[in-house]
Amino acid sequence: MVLYPAIDLKEGKAVRLTKGLMDSAKIYSDEPYQLAKTFETAGAKWLHVVDLDGAFSGKPENLEQIKKIRSNCDLKVQIGGGIRDEKTIKHYIEAGVDRVILGSIAVKDPDFVKEMAKKYKVVVGIDAIDSMVATHGWATKSEVKAKDLAAMYKDSAIDAIICTDVSKDGTLAGVNVDYTIEIKRASDKETIASGGVKDLEDLNKLHKTAIIDGAIIGKAFYEGRLDIKEALKNFL
Repeated sequence: MVLYPAIDLKEGKAVRLTKGLMDSAKIYSDEPYQLAKTFETAGAKWLHVVDLDGAFSGKPENLEQIKKIRSNCDLKVQIGGGIRDEKTIKHYIEAGVDRVILGSIAVKDPDFVKEMAKKYKVVVGIDAIDSMVATHGWATKSEVKAKDLAAMYKDSAIDAIICTDVSKDGTLAGVNVDYTIEIKRASDKETIASGGVKDLEDLNKLHKTAIIDGAIIGKAFYEGRLDIKEALKNFL
């Protein structure tokens, strides 16, 4: 199971939100690239980055920070947040990002996402509120069921699916294992759990399913609930 330490970017700073609410942002670092180096030193291979400003504006808002992270560490980087056209995908690939996460557009235009997945490394982000897909920075709840969206990508060329239970995100309330399994079975794709991971026990629960491929670690690390080095050692 691959662990993905997370950095959420807001106005150039590393922050964490609670349940996706922008006014809940808590700043953890003015220099996100230093956090990335911490994760790399601990043994991480991947870094999960979200451009929170971009998720609302629909265009890259923290590209300079991405470039700074890229030039200061050798981690593989996946990024999401407001990526809704090929031009933006190209910007990120040219900046050294390894794969892009498509969320809102994955609901609005699945054909576009499937086409992009043939040309670039694409991950689909499925964020759910009450089992329904949330879009545009989680500000809108769609009429699409999360598991139905996952099934749409079963025969596509996408790299993976990241599934987030918005009600759990940033709460340290525990990961939604059942939701993650549901997405995995519907898509038959590499599936990464996100939202609510609070400690090593949560990671063990995901690992014991034997079908979940990865987990994103956010607030549990930032609030000192999870030793990232120990976690990485356990799941390498």
